[in-house]
Amino acid sequence: MTALTLPARDGSLERWSPSGPRPPLPSAKPPASRIAYAAAHVVADPLAETGDSAAVDWEATLAFRHHLWSCGLGVAEAMDTAQRGMGLDWTATRELIRRTGAEARASGGRWVAGVGTDQLTGPSTVDDVVAAWLAQLELVTAAGAVPVLMASRALAAVATGPADYRGAYGKLLAAADGPVLLHWLGEQFDPALAGYWGHHDVRAAARELAELCAEHSAVVGGVKVSVLDARVETWFRRALPDGVACYTGDDFHYPELIAGDERGHSEALLGIFDPIASVAGAALGRLDAGDTAGFRALLDPTVPLAEEIFRAPTRFYKVGVVLLAYLTGHQRHFRMVAGLESARSITHLAQVLRLADAAGVLADPELAVARMRPLLAAAGVP
Repeated sequence: MTALTLPARDGSLERWSPSGPRPPLPSAKPPASRIAYAAAHVVADPLAETGDSAAVDWEATLAFRHHLWSCGLGVAEAMDTAQRGMGLDWTATRELIRRTGAEARASGGRWVAGVGTDQLTGPSTVDDVVAAWLAQLELVTAAGAVPVLMASRALAAVATGPADYRGAYGKLLAAADGPVLLHWLGEQFDPALAGYWGHHDVRAAARELAELCAEHSAVVGGVKVSVLDARVETWFRRALPDGVACYTGDDFHYPELIAGDERGHSEALLGIFDPIASVAGAALGRLDAGDTAGFRALLDPTVPLAEEIFRAPTRFYKVGVVLLAYLTGHQRHFRMVAGLESARSITHLAQVLRLADAAGVLADPELAVARMRPLLAAAGVP
């Protein structure tokens, strides 16, 4: 009953059964040596009638936040993992922030939340972008979250150079009442953000952002870096002023960046921590104990899974994240907001299953196999 026929990229079919390790037991206590947030997905409501706003299964969505907290991780809410800009509209996002804030207050869960400009629906000016950011900043702050100032598609569309970015962010940061995180999302994750910070060269963009952080170090608590280049992130981390932390969003090189070196380390704010929460929580516990080798022994085997989930086109990584939530019992279906589940092939989904098993992510392999079987049948795999 645990054997499946899975497709391979060369067109062949193979019989496969899960044989990997079970997830380790994480400590529910947040790690002491690192700050770690999982960017969390939303669970769609497939039975809701189509309306003006995205249909979200709030009970399952919030239950997943409690799962992340139970693994010792913080929740990064309303980020790109939650399909912001890819199906989750501002109305639903606003409700998501409100509801997660209530759960965090009741349970003591750590969280941050994205501040974007996605309420803008038409042509905008730089001042329009700043006003939209400020409105969301007020809402997120009132909800009790640390704000994460997300990269803005609207600003990328109207900015003519670095001066426009510095001016816009300067006005935004001047209005912040407390520490905020900045979010540098590379064009691999969102092609509309190409040339962000006024530079198409990633190293020039890193220098621009480091200078911005130095100018506003009193309010910038950290920067999430999602450019999938460990060398650039390491250089950027070392260029930041004292008191400004680097949060890795590099879903390919996170073990080495979190482990760090003699000159420092990156904190974590990662989409891959959503599907590997138990492993990540246990690995960070090893790091707290000074066991870097044990940390790497748990986390390194998850990298091939992350590389598959985040393979190009990287913006569709949410499909693999939701697939694993379904296969591991955190939601009852494999449907996504805006039907995004159709963005990846059955061959990709099969490889995600294989690698999740090898990475020790599947707590109940029989459940995973049973849930994968109808997806294969719908794709015509015998």
